[in-house]
Amino acid sequence: MSRLSDQDVYLFREGTHSRLHERLGAHLGSHEGRSGCWFAVWAPNAARVSVIGDFNGWSAEAPPLTLTEESGIWEGFLPGVGHGARYKYRIDSRFSQGKGYEVDKTDPFAFFREEPPDSASIVWDLAYDWSDSEWMQERSRSHRLTAPWSIYEVHLGSWKKRSDGSFLSYREQADELARYVLDMGFTHVELLPVMEHPYYPSWGYQVTGFFAPTSRYGEPQDFMYLVDRLHRAGIGVILDWVPSHFPSDAHGLSFFDGTYLYEHADPRKRIHPDWNSLEFNYGRGEVSSFLLSSAAFWLDRYHADALRVDAVASMLYLDYSRKQGGWEPNRFGGRENLEAIEFLRRFNQTAYARDASIQTIAEESTAWPMVSRPTYLGGLGFGMKWDMGFMHDTLAYFKEAPQHRRFHQEKITFRPMYAFSENFTLPFSHDEVVHGKGSLLNRMPGDEWQQFANLRLLFGYMWGEPGKKLLFMGGELGVRREWSHDAELEWFVLDHPHHQGIQSWVRDLNRLYRDNPALHASDCDPAGFEWVNCENHGKSVLSFLRKGGPETKPLLAVYNFSTRVYHDYRVGVPLGGRWEEKLNSDSEHYGGSGQGNLGGVDAEETPADGHPYSISLTLPALAALFFTPGPPKRRPRKKSQKKKTKN
Repeated sequence: MSRLSDQDVYLFREGTHSRLHERLGAHLGSHEGRSGCWFAVWAPNAARVSVIGDFNGWSAEAPPLTLTEESGIWEGFLPGVGHGARYKYRIDSRFSQGKGYEVDKTDPFAFFREEPPDSASIVWDLAYDWSDSEWMQERSRSHRLTAPWSIYEVHLGSWKKRSDGSFLSYREQADELARYVLDMGFTHVELLPVMEHPYYPSWGYQVTGFFAPTSRYGEPQDFMYLVDRLHRAGIGVILDWVPSHFPSDAHGLSFFDGTYLYEHADPRKRIHPDWNSLEFNYGRGEVSSFLLSSAAFWLDRYHADALRVDAVASMLYLDYSRKQGGWEPNRFGGRENLEAIEFLRRFNQTAYARDASIQTIAEESTAWPMVSRPTYLGGLGFGMKWDMGFMHDTLAYFKEAPQHRRFHQEKITFRPMYAFSENFTLPFSHDEVVHGKGSLLNRMPGDEWQQFANLRLLFGYMWGEPGKKLLFMGGELGVRREWSHDAELEWFVLDHPHHQGIQSWVRDLNRLYRDNPALHASDCDPAGFEWVNCENHGKSVLSFLRKGGPETKPLLAVYNFSTRVYHDYRVGVPLGGRWEEKLNSDSEHYGGSGQGNLGGVDAEETPADGHPYSISLTLPALAALFFTPGPPKRRPRKKSQKKKTKN
C-alpha cells in the first residue's frame, strides 16, 4: 500500500510539491494491525533498496522496499520499528558499470540524525506541545516592512559554552538567550544553519540533513523549545537556509542512487568552485519539490518566522566564480541560471502563499534587479535583501584614518542613490569577522579611545540609516578577538568599562530604533529619508532626517567622522522650538568624553541647509547624535477679563 497518491506523484515530478516530508522518509504508523514504520525514498536508478538498522542487525540481506516505477520511489512498511531506531538505506544501483556499486545512505527526509561523525538516520516523532500561539497569531504586525527589525545573528555552538568547553544544548541556551536578546532590545534572532552538517567548521553551511536540526545541541523537541521560548519572549526567529549547494560526503545526497540525482551530471554545473561542493539541479522537478518541502518544513513544523537564503548570487549566475570556458551559457546565450531563477520565484510564491506573515530574505551580493520585488512584477519575490554594498563600503570608509576620510566621503554618501531599490537589511554579519579580517573593534583606526569611539559611531551610523539592522554576536560587546567557532564569545570583556559602554550603546540604539517610527516605519520608502547636508567633506560631518510619516516626529541624525570637536556647528531643521538630544555616543555613560548639548537646543529662525530654522550644536569627536523635536513651547495664557454688568 503506497502512502503517495497519484496527485502526490504528479506534483513531485512537476516540482511543486511542498509537503514531501509528510510522504517520504520514515513515519511511525501501523499496517494490518501491526505497529511499525513506513519508509519511502526516491532512488529511481536503484536496482534494489532496503532499510538496514538496529532492528535487523544492519543486515545486507534485509528485504527490499517496493519500487513504484512511475515515481522512482521505493517504499514499504517494517513492523516493530519504533521511535529512536537508527537506520540507513542500502542502495544497489542499476548503473554500477560492472563495479557492483553499493552504498549506505542517510535518509534525505530524516527528522533526526546521529551526532557527527556518525551519520545514521533516526526514526523520530515530532510531536510537541507549542506555547507560542499568541506570537504566531500576532506576528504579522511585527513582520511588516514598516515594523522595526533589529536582528541578533547567532552561532549556537559558540555563543556560550559549558565550563568544560562542550556545547550547551538548545534547552540550556533557550532561557538565557531569550533574556539577553530581550534585554538588549533586539527584535529577532537569526541562527546560522541549524540543519545537520557533518563538518562543524562549515558553521552549518554544508548541509546534509535538510529536515533535521543538528544533534550536536540536542533533540528536535529541544530545538522546538528554543524557538518556542524566544517566541514567548516576543522575539522572532530567522533560520539560515542553504539551497545553493550540498557537500559530497558519501552518506549524503551525492551520487545518491549511483547517478547524479540531486546534482548536475555536467561538471560545469555540478561542482561549486568556491566550496568544492555540489550544486542542485534546479531544473529537475523532484529536486525542486525536495527543496520546497525543506523550506516549508522549517516554517511549519519549527514555527520559523523567516528564512534567510544563503548564497543566492551563486545560484543566479552560471559563471559564478567560474573561469572562461568553465561554464555553458543558457539557451539565450546569457549567463543567467534560468532554472535557478524559476526555482527561487517558485520558492517565494509557495512560502508566502502558505503563510503571508513570514518573510524570506536573500543574501544576494550583486546588482541583480528586483530581488525583493513581487514575482508578478518580474522580481524574484523575496521580502528583503541583505545590503552587502552598505557593509563593504561603510567598513572601507571606517578603515580610513579620520584625517583622510574627507577624501572618501562618497563611500557612505552614495548609498541613498540605491537605498530604496530593494527592501534592505543592513548586515554586519559573521562573514565580516572571520578569515583574518579581525573583529569590528580591531578594524577601527586610532588609539584605544578612538577605536571604541569609532565603533560606537559605526553602530550609530547603521542604526540611523534606512534599512533593517543585523549584528553578529560579539559586535555588541566590542570583542577584540576574531570570531572562532571553537570558542565562546569573550564575555569577560564586560569587566571593562569601554566594552560595557559599547553594549549599553547598542542597547540604547535598539530602544531608539524601536520606539521612534521615524527610524523604522519608512525603512523601505524614499519618503523616509532626507539629506540635510552631505557635502561638508572638509569637516567630515554628515546630517540627515528620518521620517516615519505625517503623524510622526522627524528624527535628525548628525555624524562627526573626524577627531575634532566642533562648537557652534549649525544644522538646518524643518521645525522651530526645542530639539531634544535623544542619544549621544560621546556620553560618558558609553565611554565617551562627555561633550554634548545638555539634553537639547532651541531652534533659531536662521535658515540653513535649505531649512527655515537651524540649531547650533556641539559635535564631539567621532560621535553620532540623534535629535527629535520636543513639545512646542506653551504660550502664556492670557488672563480672562470678565465683563462688568450693571446690576
